[in-house]
Amino acid sequence: MKIEILHEQMVAAMKVKNKIRKAALSSAIDAINKATITATGRVPITEELVDTVLLKEVKTLKEMIDTCPADRKDLLNEYEQRLETIKEFAPQLITDKSGIENLVKSLGIELTKANRGAIMKELKGKVDMKLANEVLGGLLV
Repeated sequence: MKIEILHEQMVAAMKVKNKIRKAALSSAIDAINKATITATGRVPITEELVDTVLLKEVKTLKEMIDTCPADRKDLLNEYEQRLETIKEFAPQLITDKSGIENLVKSLGIELTKANRGAIMKELKGKVDMKLANEVLGGLLV
């Protein structure tokens, strides 16, 4: 995902006065810009960085929905709308076991415990990491 697309969508949301969509996109853009600042200086905004930050935003919004008090329907509705907005732009992760197994086998890395870190590094951003950890545990020898 390119940050320019997020900017365009945010402007479009402002034009139609969709405050929740605008806020969600604005928050995501801010998080991306903050992620470019590191201890060693600024790093360029890449599509990989944008995807990583969007996945992190999805996770944060899911946690906000889970911890939202049940009597705050208005807040819960806002969080759900924000989540749907960010999910439009976030990369789709593989969440089924067979898909993960096929991806691991297609990497061309030997399935040994010594290579677990390298395999997990290759899977990052493509699959649900919690599920990948479980599947990988069953595959490694």
